[in-house]
Amino acid sequence: MKIKKGKRINIPDLVTCIAFFAILIFMSVMTIILPKQDFLEMENSYAEKLPELSAKSVYNRTYMNKMEKYISDHFAGRISWIKGRTILETSLGKNERNGIYILDDRLVEKIPEPDYASADKAIAAINKFAGEHDVPVFVMIVPTSAEIYADELPENAPNADQKEFIDYVYRGLDRSVNTIDVYQTMSSNRDDYIYYRTDHHWTTKGAYLAYAAAGKKMGYDPVPLEMFDIEHAGIDFIGTFYSKALYDGIEKDTLDFYHLPDGYPVTEVDITERFGEEPEVYGSMYFREYLDVKDKYSAFLGTNMPIVEIRTGCEGGKLLIIKDSYAHCYAPFLTQHYSDITLVDMRYINISLDKVIDTSGYDQVLILYNASSFMTDTDIRKLGY
Repeated sequence: MKIKKGKRINIPDLVTCIAFFAILIFMSVMTIILPKQDFLEMENSYAEKLPELSAKSVYNRTYMNKMEKYISDHFAGRISWIKGRTILETSLGKNERNGIYILDDRLVEKIPEPDYASADKAIAAINKFAGEHDVPVFVMIVPTSAEIYADELPENAPNADQKEFIDYVYRGLDRSVNTIDVYQTMSSNRDDYIYYRTDHHWTTKGAYLAYAAAGKKMGYDPVPLEMFDIEHAGIDFIGTFYSKALYDGIEKDTLDFYHLPDGYPVTEVDITERFGEEPEVYGSMYFREYLDVKDKYSAFLGTNMPIVEIRTGCEGGKLLIIKDSYAHCYAPFLTQHYSDITLVDMRYINISLDKVIDTSGYDQVLILYNASSFMTDTDIRKLGY
């Protein structure tokens, strides 16, 4: 009878296996014992809280889903692991992560095809608002970097045609609504630093170009660019696109403040955080404390708030801006031409705007959105309430 010899143990494989499980156990222990963060600054979002265990949450799987998110948000060294994965994927030719395209010199968001039925409702709301208020209404929809640098996207990469969408919206607006076309301005200046490389906003230079282009329609003479002193206020800025992709191969951004030699004539900035409460009063449009955190763009008028009112020392009319955050670095240029500028974020307005703002007291209304946010926004419909 032939006796089979035992299979020899492969020592290198055994060492690798032991090392793998040792690292897994170590990382799990570290995840449990390390302090937990409430806010994930790198992703600019709140971390998942430890879910409560109950029979109902187990049955409907919400407990497992939240626990998975909790472990993911608090896993020890999670940022390094994610960055390592991104490096591996890009080296293998994958140039899209979490809806962000990784190009040679910038990050660009993937823009899905717009819902034109939803856009029709926004158009109808603007037309209704303009028809019911005896004040000139202007609309500016700004193309994003995904449109201006569309030729640099990967071949056959899905990307909505923003020019087609902007033209569609403008065609649907009543003749009483004044449209401001900045598409050609942004496109012809694409080689300038007009969009951040790691964030979804335009830069202060991009905002200036749009401000200058809008002057003829809105009735003001823009301040020449050479009149401004440019302060590189925030360096090493990494924005929302970086937070999604966590890719370090793109040059960090610089956030600029544009100053006139005598300074802006702003006397007060009122920030209304909650309705029914007195606004906080500030003496500047620039909130420099944000220059020390990741969300440096909030140095322009702070974080998103329901109402921001800027009172200037200029003689001029009153301007109401219905906006997204593209308006935050745009508004400072307008302080040369208006005595009062009020910015309203419709996401925080759940009643008729007329019950919040007396629109009859304004000389002009500007509706300013970037094309990507206008495509998905449902709050602008509230203008028709």
